[in-house]
Amino acid sequence: MRIGAIEGGGTKFVCGIGNEQGVIEDRISFPTEQPEKVMEQIISYFKDKGVQAIGNGTFGPIDIDPASQTYGYVTTTPKPGWSGYPFVETLKQAFDIPFGWDTDVNAAAYGEAVWGAAKGLDSCVYFTIGTGIGVGVFSEGKLVHGLVHPEGGHLLPRRHPEDRFEGSCPYHGDCLEGLAAGPAIEKRWGIKGSELAEDHPAWAMEAYYVGQAVTSTILLLSPKRVVLGGGVMHQKQLLPMIRAEVTRNLNGYVSAAPLLNDINEYIVPPGLGENAALCGSLALGLEAWKSVND
Repeated sequence: MRIGAIEGGGTKFVCGIGNEQGVIEDRISFPTEQPEKVMEQIISYFKDKGVQAIGNGTFGPIDIDPASQTYGYVTTTPKPGWSGYPFVETLKQAFDIPFGWDTDVNAAAYGEAVWGAAKGLDSCVYFTIGTGIGVGVFSEGKLVHGLVHPEGGHLLPRRHPEDRFEGSCPYHGDCLEGLAAGPAIEKRWGIKGSELAEDHPAWAMEAYYVGQAVTSTILLLSPKRVVLGGGVMHQKQLLPMIRAEVTRNLNGYVSAAPLLNDINEYIVPPGLGENAALCGSLALGLEAWKSVND
């Protein structure tokens, strides 16, 4: 079986071909530019691949309500040209196959639940911390949608007492994404995060904000694992700092062994590495194929 997968990120799109075991057999990537150019590249990549379904995990907000007239659209994203774009409908005009459709972070959460760091668990939450911040939620064996879908990157954290940065989110200013995403780090300190020293105060501030978000997630959703991915998390010193913040914030209140005795195995990096969202999109495509063939 050949299933297509699309990971639509704020910086780049990744397309791949995989099988029902979650093995990515081929992949290609290109920059996130205007939607017409991106879609032309997507269609060109898949047109001769013989895929039986395509799963899409794309940056949000998106419309994931199948009963909606704008199902499959990108909605209120600040990315130029993408707001109101009919993503799934454009693909359907090119391919007569089933399509899976969800956010990129929900796809990543799904990939980690099916084949990665949360395999065998019925719940996990995936944070991607990079160009933006997104939160994907897998709970009681299924992805969480609700009114639209989780937008945990726009939670409003308590400010760090030494932070005077106004925030960079065009909608909310100093929400989590506006304070802790990659562009916020660069704008606050005047240098890319990848160029900051490991002991720079930026990282204690970053852990402070991400630690709050993870703490709130644990208290609200009680996931059995938290997975932290994205480009900012390539800073290896961050993960132990975030774990320490979560431990301090919870202060022993949640009496669960993974939090009290083994937090290093509870808050973890992606088991699928950079392939989390692509593998999750593959799983979405496989699910879409099964829905019309079982």
